[in-house]
Amino acid sequence: MATDVWLISLQDLDDDARAIHLEAVGGLEMAPGQDRFVGDPLRMALTGLAEESRRPYVIESAGRTVGVLTLQAAAARLAGWPDDHSAWLLRGFLIDRREQGRGLGPLAAAAAVSAAQKLTARHHTGEAGVVLSVNEANAAGLSAYRRAGFVDRGQYTGGQAGPQRIMFRSF
Repeated sequence: MATDVWLISLQDLDDDARAIHLEAVGGLEMAPGQDRFVGDPLRMALTGLAEESRRPYVIESAGRTVGVLTLQAAAARLAGWPDDHSAWLLRGFLIDRREQGRGLGPLAAAAAVSAAQKLTARHHTGEAGVVLSVNEANAAGLSAYRRAGFVDRGQYTGGQAGPQRIMFRSF
């Protein structure tokens, strides 16, 4: 089992460091069938860099890039949340298929909540936690988010890949 993960903000890097990390993100692999639940990791990171409301992160453990995730402000309704501004949206979360099963998902999800809390404090934006939606058929994802302290807040049927569970963790 892994003991540590670090989130590296792609926005906070200089161009050379960002390019190195983006190359590593491009090498991340999805498990068979996982593409139903999450998009291409490099595309997600590049989209995150292009949109002001998104903050893309590389997930590292033991000196290796093991995943990617994005925190997005003012978009919580995309996960079935009742408003956009009371929670950060966690989206585009992927742990490389070769790194799955080591406990990195819950650690990275908890680190995302910590990062969101710091962003809220720094920018005085008032969010109270992090929300996400996870496909009901994604048993590994549901388990990882529960272990990270997320609480199921009901069903969301607006997702493109079928029924979702709305999950929330407060700061």
